[in-house]
Amino acid sequence: MLRPQDHPDVKTGRVGVLLVNLGTPDAPTAPAVRRYLAEFLSDRRVIEIPPIAWKPILHGIILRTRPAKSAHAYAQVWTEEGSPLAAITAAQARALQARLGDGIMVDWAMRYGNPSIPDKLQALKDAGCERVLVAPLYPQYSGATTASVIDKLGDALAGMRWQPATRTLPPYYDHPAHIHALERDVTAQLESLDFVPEVLLLSFHGMPERTLHLGDPYHCHCRKTARLLSERLASRFGELRVETSFQSRFGRAKWLEPSTEAVLEKEAKAGTRRLAIAAPGFSADCVETLEELAIRGREVFEQSGGSQFATLACLNATDAGIDMLETLVRQELGGW
Repeated sequence: MLRPQDHPDVKTGRVGVLLVNLGTPDAPTAPAVRRYLAEFLSDRRVIEIPPIAWKPILHGIILRTRPAKSAHAYAQVWTEEGSPLAAITAAQARALQARLGDGIMVDWAMRYGNPSIPDKLQALKDAGCERVLVAPLYPQYSGATTASVIDKLGDALAGMRWQPATRTLPPYYDHPAHIHALERDVTAQLESLDFVPEVLLLSFHGMPERTLHLGDPYHCHCRKTARLLSERLASRFGELRVETSFQSRFGRAKWLEPSTEAVLEKEAKAGTRRLAIAAPGFSADCVETLEELAIRGREVFEQSGGSQFATLACLNATDAGIDMLETLVRQELGGW
């Protein structure tokens, strides 16, 4: 049967990949940060306090006081391309597109802020992608990160009459390709330093301790990534002591320990003079690595008696990082 002449042109038959990272404000300004934080801190996966108790705190205190401080932090790391996290995630998508070729369409989105998951999912569908792999770029699973992306994906699909078939990238905290990429990248960066670190501190984003007791595997995933990477580095850096910590505390609740700031202070006061810090829980550099670790972390270490400090870059769009992404994505695209 011939298609009617007035039938609209519908693109079909393609496969898409959507890389997803946490999010970023549109600009390093208090109003932009306020909009971003309002979305981020309204996510029930992130803040598990009942809304009736949380909303007065969020709107009455946090969104009145925190945006200016956070905007200052963002301003210190903002680039000509905008937010470092957005610029790097876009670069990762371009590099992965080059690896996968024209047969696969690669795009990127943010869980909070722009570009949004619903907008990018619709764009992939409009471009003819009937099958889409959604890839949260969180190596370690957490309800507050990976699960939140899947929640948003579900919301986006709920608003679509013609949905694409979807798959999601599993956490890859212990995947051989991830550990190999970390070993390769960290080794190259350590060997390029102009000093020999006594300690390598592996800093992961923090979570409230109660999430561990409620069954979130994040803490265990972080510890396993740290252990596997430490084992791989041991043969080349036998004298290097590797420690693990958790950063970015927020609020008064007890968080996963030890805290990164406390470890930096303790190490320096105990006599450690040369220290490098890496963030293997982040797929791309962002305000938490470029400002919290590289600027404020250095200040804590040096003010406590340390003398030489280096913050190692994340995998970003390096060859090691894109090799890893290509391996993970091709594995999940099998059969498509």
